Parts: sequence; C-alpha cells; structure tokens
Amino acid sequence: MRLITFIAGTFGIGLTVWMLSRFGLHDILALIATGGWSIAVVIIFHATQVCASALAWKILAESHRRPLPLGDFLALRCAREGINNLLPVAQVGGEVITARLLSRRHGVGLRRAAASTICDLTIELLSQVTFTLIGLGVLFCLVNRSAVTDELMESAGAALLLGAVFFGSQYLGAVSLIEGLLMRIADHLGWGGMEDIRGLHHEIITLYKTRSSSIRAGALQLLGWSLGTFEVSIIMHGVGHPLSLGQCLVIESVGQAAKSAGFAVPGALGVSEGGYIIIAGLFGVSPQVAIALSLIKRLREIAWGLPSLVGWQWMELHWIVPAGAKNPAHGTEIPEQS
Repeated sequence: MRLITFIAGTFGIGLTVWMLSRFGLHDILALIATGGWSIAVVIIFHATQVCASALAWKILAESHRRPLPLGDFLALRCAREGINNLLPVAQVGGEVITARLLSRRHGVGLRRAAASTICDLTIELLSQVTFTLIGLGVLFCLVNRSAVTDELMESAGAALLLGAVFFGSQYLGAVSLIEGLLMRIADHLGWGGMEDIRGLHHEIITLYKTRSSSIRAGALQLLGWSLGTFEVSIIMHGVGHPLSLGQCLVIESVGQAAKSAGFAVPGALGVSEGGYIIIAGLFGVSPQVAIALSLIKRLREIAWGLPSLVGWQWMELHWIVPAGAKNPAHGTEIPEQS
C-alpha cells in the first residue's frame, strides 16, 4: 500500500511540476499575487461549507438520541478535511480517524460513530454526483456539444453508477460481510474492543430508513457543494477573470469531481489542476488562470488543514469517554479513559 501511495504521489508531483513549467510558473504566481485579497476571503467563506457538512453529519449521528454539540462535529469535520487533504491517506483516512474520535465523545459508541460516518460519506458522494450532474446540465446550456462534453457526460454516468453501486451494496449486506470478516480477524489476533461494531449493518440501514434525517443531511451536503460556486467566483474576480455564476458552478462541480476521481494520488496533485484546465478552457479561461484557481483553493486547504491537524492531536489527547456513560451498542457503562 505504501508503495502504491509513493508511486501515485510521485506521479502527482511530476504532473504538477510539468504543468507549472509548461504553462509558466512566473505567470501563474503573478496571477496568484494579483488575487491575493481573494485568498483571505475564500478562507473565511469556507466556514459556510464546513458548517453545512458538519450539520449534516450531526443530524445522522444523533437520530433518535439526545442532541450532540455542533461544535464537536465542526472540529471533527475540520480534522477530517485536514487529514484527507494534507496527508497521504487516499482521501478516506480522515473518515476512519474521526469516526474513532466520535466514538469516544459523549459515549456515542463505535458502532453508531462508524455507521453515521459511513452514511455521511455515502450521502456526501451521492450529493456530489447530483451536483456534478447539475453542473453538466448547466454546461450544455452554455456551450455547444463537443468531444469534451461527451466525455464529461460519460464520466458522469460512470460516477452515477459507482454511487448507486456503493449505496446499493450497503443495503445488500456488503457492510455485514466486512463486519463479519473484521470480527473473525479480531478473534484470531486477539484484538479487543471489536465487539462494539457488531450490528453495524443493521445500524446503517436504520439510519437510512430515518428518511427525514437522510433527506436533510443530503440537502445540507448538496448545499455545501453548491457553496463552492461562490468560492470559484470570488477567486476568478480576484485574478481579474470574472465569470458568471453558471460558469463558476460548472467549473466547481466538474473540478471537484476530477479531484475525487484522483483519490489515489495524495491531495489529487496534478489531477485537480488538469480537471480545472479542461473544464475552464471551455469558457475561454487560459491554463495559467485555471492552475492559479486550483492553487488558491489549495492555499485555502492548507490554511484550514494545518490548524485542523493540530486540533486532531488535541482531540486524541483530550476527547475521552465520560465516566459512567452508556455504550449505545450494549447498554453498559463505559469506563473513563485516561
């Protein structure tokens, strides 16, 4: 696994260096400097997306249970993004780590924490596919059909199929199979604490069947993706190449889809920039401006990610199960951890 990550990371770095040299590092840096004010604005504006995503996760985690503090989910969401964006974890390690942290908070329990995280990730994926399809619909209203638009539509169809398979497999028992495999491995190796995930499949299906929560979470996730449209608009105005909101929506939806498709490459280095070059080029945006757009978004990721990584370490040390809290999975008291 480390070898694959190393190869993918080397590929991403090489692709990024090639694009910077091919399209002119000096010109790209000049554009970023021109849009300096937009960097501060998008860093602040990103808080709206974090709030929408954190609230969606909170709704799923507390279904039929006592309310949980929104501040905890804001901290967890920041840590999740920071880990996925800045560490070589294939954009999924943040979910594993924050699910474990959530399980230690307010006696939530590992089963509920894992189930809510899996549901949140699935709904986030489906809402992104929806956002991408909306973006492509707007694209076809703005530009003429071409080989690029046809390829984008084919890619969107594949993403829709993947999302349907990911969602459907959970209903068909894929999580139950994984759960059983983990239990057998834990028994064989003598790992403790794995009993807490027994019944994970049932917990996930129960969350999905709570339709009001699922629908509200999906709407909030879609809102979070949509707010990225304004982020692109702010940056494009900052670098002196303003576009309409419709064009910004298309660039954001397809650009984020390209980033997700490059999950195997740490930080989607090069892949994200390439996606912005292709889609922004349909609106007459030069590769230099498209790369500057992507790099400014990366600066925002770093500005949020570095403090979030520090916060993650703080939560590892200070988030403990309250003494006498009930384990939702078994109804037994959980001893306080030190």
